[in-house]
Amino acid sequence: MPEAVVQRGLTERTRFAIGEALSGRRRGWKAAFQLAGPAFVASVAYTDPGNFATNIQAGASYGYSLLWVVLAANLIAMLFQAMSAKLGIVTGQTLPELCRTHFAKPVVWAMWIASEIAAMATDLAEFLGGAIGLSLLTGLPLLAGMAVTAMITYGILVFEKAGFRPLELIITGLVGTIGLCYLIELFITPPNWSAAALHLVMPQLPNAAAATLAVGMVGATVMPHAIYLHSGLTRGRAIIRNENERRALLRFSNREVVAALGFAGCVNIAMVLMAASAFSAGHSNVAEIETAYHTLIPLLGAGAGSVFLIALMASGISSSAVGTMAGQMIMQGFVGFYIPLWIRRAVTMLPSFAVVAMGYNATTSLIMSQVVLSVILPVPMIALLLLSRRKPVMGEYATSRTAFILALAATFIVLSLNAILIAQTLGIPVPGLAA
Repeated sequence: MPEAVVQRGLTERTRFAIGEALSGRRRGWKAAFQLAGPAFVASVAYTDPGNFATNIQAGASYGYSLLWVVLAANLIAMLFQAMSAKLGIVTGQTLPELCRTHFAKPVVWAMWIASEIAAMATDLAEFLGGAIGLSLLTGLPLLAGMAVTAMITYGILVFEKAGFRPLELIITGLVGTIGLCYLIELFITPPNWSAAALHLVMPQLPNAAAATLAVGMVGATVMPHAIYLHSGLTRGRAIIRNENERRALLRFSNREVVAALGFAGCVNIAMVLMAASAFSAGHSNVAEIETAYHTLIPLLGAGAGSVFLIALMASGISSSAVGTMAGQMIMQGFVGFYIPLWIRRAVTMLPSFAVVAMGYNATTSLIMSQVVLSVILPVPMIALLLLSRRKPVMGEYATSRTAFILALAATFIVLSLNAILIAQTLGIPVPGLAA
């Protein structure tokens, strides 16, 4: 790959610093800072407004019972994001590009269509979430809030022209804002830590509705576009001069995935804890973001409500920017098309405006968008499984037997949850689940 492509947006100073970090001549936090970024950008997908909607409903309706779903989904996410990052580092190509090279054309086109549907479902969640937060905080109508969210998102994306570093720093700052807001919420409404610890490791689905919600929580956490995107974010980080440097970059990438997605997982757990602590006793009917906000104020004060909305807005804006980046990469990789950023942004957000204009419930639409994502999720998971195991693609870095078995088990879990959802939709009783 030409150096101009590989080193996009890097100054000579940054290029030198990355080389020093990979060679081992620069260590500690300074080396980590130069190499960090891809996993934290991808982690935005794991704290988007879809997570707000599903986690609030889970905590309010079932208390701490579905915390294990958050933990399981986050562990699955870590595994697949690490595999995607490794694919980009080793091959210098994105997952969609490799799919186009190694799969049959009809399969590639089908994958692209499914991925575009996922992109629209993702945008639905992100735009609605950011707009709901802005609307509640400022009093703007929801449609106006969506328009403002769209403009802010486009403004953030313009920073990519200056290189990936400024955009990464902006997005990482927004992720940090979300985490700080939920840390504050946990101080305002302390949870039952012993009950939370128990349900974090004790799988259970109280009823069929909980199963549907669990599918939505998985779809909200393990995002199809994030799996595609991570392979593209890592391939342009550095010129790798030898295999020792490649191995060093892979080691750092794995550590960054654990750190970034571990942080995102803690934020998701905090969302459920807050909802369970604030709403499950006496307010279990809280199933919408707007209701959660209006219920928080009399329960915990205006400060708690404002912190909640700031987190929601940061989530919607940052995840919308990342979703657009992923959409561009998916289209270019699968079918080789490139369209201007503003056209991409306009096309994928049209369903969001249509949903609001037609009067559909915003939070219900958010949750259903996450269910759509969960149904589409096996597409990139299976593609990544197949490609990362192939020696002609990965060489000596092909996925080990142990990692492959773990990834296969994770894919089976997602497929099983989807099967439960489909059975419920068709009215087929699922053994062990109360109606």
